[in-house]
Amino acid sequence: MSSKINAAITAVGGYVPDTILDNATLERMVDTSDEWITSRTGIKERRILGDGKATSDMAAYAIQNLLENTGINPDEIEVVILATSTPDHNLAPTAPLAASKAGLKNAWGFDFNAACSGFLYALSVAASFIESGRHKKVLLVGADKMSAIVNYEDRNTCVLFGDGAGVVLLEPSTDNAAVLDTVYKSDGNGVQFLSVPAGGSAEGTSIETINGKRHSVIQDGRTVFKNAINGMTSTSKELLAKLNLTTNDIDWVVPHQANLRIIDSVGENLGVAKEKVKVNIQRYGNTTAATLPLCLWDFNNDFKPGDKLLLTAFGAGFTWGSTCIVWGELRNKK
Repeated sequence: MSSKINAAITAVGGYVPDTILDNATLERMVDTSDEWITSRTGIKERRILGDGKATSDMAAYAIQNLLENTGINPDEIEVVILATSTPDHNLAPTAPLAASKAGLKNAWGFDFNAACSGFLYALSVAASFIESGRHKKVLLVGADKMSAIVNYEDRNTCVLFGDGAGVVLLEPSTDNAAVLDTVYKSDGNGVQFLSVPAGGSAEGTSIETINGKRHSVIQDGRTVFKNAINGMTSTSKELLAKLNLTTNDIDWVVPHQANLRIIDSVGENLGVAKEKVKVNIQRYGNTTAATLPLCLWDFNNDFKPGDKLLLTAFGAGFTWGSTCIVWGELRNKK
């Protein structure tokens, strides 16, 4: 009888653009202030990808960062899953473009859209490819060029979002590292509170939609705020109960970086000490599907093999959920 194959994260990579959009600059663009933004969101600056570059470029840069840090032969990568809400094109997946730009000649790929929960949801899919024995090396990327769909005249949304990409490599586990379990939820009624209304099959492109800024993010902040806290808290508690764990068994909480007040509230609801909750929203803002992998990239030196990480996210749709992983030994460049 063959033993169960576990999927482990064995490498991480990331990329953020060089251009910084700080709160002082936003003060000159819309009616806002550094104090208002910081007190309500925790964000001090965000990164912006320039014109002429797309989500696939950031994804490729993040993949190249991972490959350079590990010395892995690009030809060994079999699959690229790209979680994104900002594909390069409506009709053509972005993952194959990113794979080509990163020099991955033998990888097939596809996109995965669950908004801010995209990376979290797709982690189960990527892990399944490993656990089934079908593939040995799967890259999971979270990347979004949110600046492409933000209305920089809307002070309620333009202060929130930034651009970036993060990536993890999943391989069969050689130790106890694993994606332990998940609890995912969704509610299609949430689309009315957080979405990009136009540009899809429900509402195409017209002079009216362009003039009405309906190709940009719209959000009912209060509704999203309340549902995000409730959703991330409830799925985290449900997951811990499912695994017969308590928050004392969790070494690190890695939450979606949407708003510092949401992050703090979820931590408090779970009874987790602040120092165990990873936060980098002050530097990047909300990079949507990229927030979780960017946290794993930023803080990977803090994680030790055997540590239990609780990942949780909430996004448009509504989509939300939680995943628990056991951290493994990361690859070092040979």
